[in-house]
Amino acid sequence: MAQEDLGQQTIALTVAYNGEPFCGFAKQPGQMTVQGNLEDALSLLLRRDVETTCAGRTDSGVHAIGQVVSFAVSKEEFSERNPKTFLRSLNALTDDNLIVKRLDFKPEGFSARFDAIAREYHYHIYTGQTPPLFVKDFAWYIPGDLDVNAMKLAAKYLIGEHDFKSFCKAVSAQDKPTHRCIFDISIQTQLVFDEEVLTITVVGNAFLHSMVRTIVGTLISVGLGRRKPEWVGEVLAACDRNAAGETAPAHGLVFWHVCY
Repeated sequence: MAQEDLGQQTIALTVAYNGEPFCGFAKQPGQMTVQGNLEDALSLLLRRDVETTCAGRTDSGVHAIGQVVSFAVSKEEFSERNPKTFLRSLNALTDDNLIVKRLDFKPEGFSARFDAIAREYHYHIYTGQTPPLFVKDFAWYIPGDLDVNAMKLAAKYLIGEHDFKSFCKAVSAQDKPTHRCIFDISIQTQLVFDEEVLTITVVGNAFLHSMVRTIVGTLISVGLGRRKPEWVGEVLAACDRNAAGETAPAHGLVFWHVCY
């Protein structure tokens, strides 16, 4: 948390939230959203309307550990404010399922969205013989075994810059560019509260609507033995959402980190 120059006019907030009670990030009339809840709290503190920009919009039920949200301020608004006190007051005004973890001052014109170089998502899967207890709200439960090696082979087809039209919500792709670049997809297990979780990490420059969840659902089809790894290459080439696997449930996805 640094304030080296009071002339800087952009603040970046690092935000975490449990997505379950929110109707996604983007504000919607009559709905509780992350952006709406955060902007209401900021408006109360700054005594004016505040418009925010996020690094990546998340759907209803999707969580975040390292979402970044930026907004403009004037020099006068923070000339006598203590950033730590402001952060504490902001957290007192937001919903209990949302925490602002960090406040940083950025150069004028900084954008959480347009200045982002890479975004990282984690998707959690639980494959035990009995349902999970502690991770049930944050992992997709798939009883039985997954062929992780086959999933890793399948994921290689997605690395690099491609047209990911097959991996996004069809209506959101109409008349819009669908090329994106995936830098890395890794799959590994980790122990959470003594429950073994399979984590699929996807890092890319940007993502289409439901893209990560569709990638996960497609890889799961391979892991369950329903498809061969090379099928993922065929899905990519099809540029048709109907060619891919199912969209994985929202509650297993976490917006993890943003690189600038």
